[in-house]
Amino acid sequence: MQFEITTQNLNSLQADLAIAPVYQDGKQAKATAGLSAGLRNLIGNAMASGDIRGKSGETLLLTHTGRLGVRHLLLAGLGNRDKLDAAGWRKAVEAAVKRAERSSATTVINLMGLEDVPGMDATRKARSFAEQWLYASYRYTATRKRVKDTRPKDRRLTVAIDGEEEEAQAKLGLRQGRAIGRARNYARELGNLPANVCTPAYLESEARKLARRSTRVTAEVLQEDEMKELGMNSLLSVCEGSELKPRLIVLHYRGASDESPPVALVGKGVTFDTGGISLKPGRAMDEMKFDMSGAGSVLAALHATIELRLPINLVVLAAAVENMPSGRATKPGDIVKAMSGETIEILNTDAEGRLILADALYYSLRYKPSKVVDVATLTGACLMALGRHYSGLFANNDDLAEELRAAGEAASDPAWRLPMGPQYMPELKSNFADMANIGSRFAGATTAACFLSRFVKNARWAHLDIAGTAWKTGGSKGSTGRPVPLLTEFLLGQ
Repeated sequence: MQFEITTQNLNSLQADLAIAPVYQDGKQAKATAGLSAGLRNLIGNAMASGDIRGKSGETLLLTHTGRLGVRHLLLAGLGNRDKLDAAGWRKAVEAAVKRAERSSATTVINLMGLEDVPGMDATRKARSFAEQWLYASYRYTATRKRVKDTRPKDRRLTVAIDGEEEEAQAKLGLRQGRAIGRARNYARELGNLPANVCTPAYLESEARKLARRSTRVTAEVLQEDEMKELGMNSLLSVCEGSELKPRLIVLHYRGASDESPPVALVGKGVTFDTGGISLKPGRAMDEMKFDMSGAGSVLAALHATIELRLPINLVVLAAAVENMPSGRATKPGDIVKAMSGETIEILNTDAEGRLILADALYYSLRYKPSKVVDVATLTGACLMALGRHYSGLFANNDDLAEELRAAGEAASDPAWRLPMGPQYMPELKSNFADMANIGSRFAGATTAACFLSRFVKNARWAHLDIAGTAWKTGGSKGSTGRPVPLLTEFLLGQ
């Protein structure tokens, strides 16, 4: 598909499908004022008949437009004009794109960006359209024999802008939206693949493919023997019961001078999590293929960074293991020594994500990063606290926490900061080791973050718990690709 910008006179609009905004309060949209009288009459009649009221997120497809230059007209409700904000505008774009993407139209023009939206410039509006279209266009087909897809193969998607002075901004927005949309779909594909396909070795192969996409990227992958030599016994304890060998994937992106310290992104990549000896209930255990979503997200953030050619240095680490029960598996009560030299009493083998991140985070410090952000489907407690709307955000630095919170807000991929501090540390006390890997049943997301904080020393560090946001359940089961938009927005800000 091809994304374009236009400043053409709307009175002579030509397209298979045009997306036009309408308001619930009856006020005329700026975008429709310039349309031909015939199209304006169609919109007026649809509003007068009550076929569409203009509520936020409401849509109506008009297919009988006659000879008006537009074969189909899709009306998208924006609510009351005086109350329109960025969130309402994005909601309307998402609904309109979902409907338009399913159509047979090969040429689509979006007029919604002509509206004045507080807090959104031409870049943000164009970016949102491109990102949402790519998100809606994703279909999982990798392990399906017959998938009927009647959508046009080549589409020209055009964003109307208000004057040539906005052209550069809108083009930048389309470029960013295309990169984020593609990266997010890349993360979704990795997450949706079954665990007998997306193994630690498969993640290694995907990482090496990413490295081959750009001369700015180099890859190194630590195998089990190398991790043993480094003393990564915390990470290795998780995969003791699996036949699959672990990988610690390290990708270096160099877009700035050698003197510029990198940002480090560290992702949890448990390609399947049975819980180990602390076996999970069987219900919905199939969803534990999504437990590598943290690793998928950081690889996808690199995907976007490569496409946007960001002028930063970035190091991406993905700790890839499988957690299985067997006669060799780590048992509750076992004690292991992490790479940092500290010992951990493993009271629950299903609290495994923090064990692999402990060594991966500590290893990331050798690159002297300016900031470290880890991403993990870490705790059910975070899902219970925040549901599926917000990712959990923890940090040992207020400025970094605010950067990530603001990035999530701007990218419509929000995170909510949760508390973390020394008052929670006694929860991790062990009578037999330097720490336990779990605390009590209270504040589980926080005690998990406190556990991780012990392995980042004095680095500026933040932790994103995406247990509630990385995938959907039920009839819409599948990876969401979150928090790729947040991470990319954060990297754009660097």
